[in-house]
Amino acid sequence: MDATTPSDRTLSDRTLAIRPSTDADVPAMVAIYSHHIGRGIGDVGAYEVEGIDAEDLKRRRRNMRAKRLPHLVAALDGEVAGYAYAVPFRKRPAYRYTLKHSIYIHPERTGMGIGRLLLPALVDACAAGGYRQMIGYIDGANEASLRLHEHCGFRRVGVLPAVAFKFGHWSDSIMVQRALGEGDGSAPTPLPGRGPGATH
Repeated sequence: MDATTPSDRTLSDRTLAIRPSTDADVPAMVAIYSHHIGRGIGDVGAYEVEGIDAEDLKRRRRNMRAKRLPHLVAALDGEVAGYAYAVPFRKRPAYRYTLKHSIYIHPERTGMGIGRLLLPALVDACAAGGYRQMIGYIDGANEASLRLHEHCGFRRVGVLPAVAFKFGHWSDSIMVQRALGEGDGSAPTPLPGRGPGATH
């Protein structure tokens, strides 16, 4: 049974701040991530056997910051209710304007509309950085995430059948994509701090 009251499921009269993550947010992010990989529903990239520890997450954050990639949290009344980030889609130079993203919401904060604010913030941050496309991989059983992404302008562009095996069954991966900024409507400019031959 869901123990939350209807008033807990709305953002009315509550303070939601979307901001860059900090090392102080790491324990909360680890807890959120651990919940999602334990349930087995999420993006296919979350299918890690041993999960993630705080130092590993701090290292990943540092790498993203060094590459000027956004790593955001949604803080509800000062507590981390979700987080989202983007990484290079592929390492080769031709793909340098395309990112792959992940988003995770605290299990007790789903259904409140936090994802509908956090994901567009990530999209805007990536577009402002000069990137042109965003890719996501979603577990085929995760209807809530698929609806969220469709609401935020993503479209389904492919299905990878039975590419993950966890908790005794095979899972499909749905590939979603949306354009950032002008998308393919114009030639890109060099990414800030990186020349045209950069690999990330």
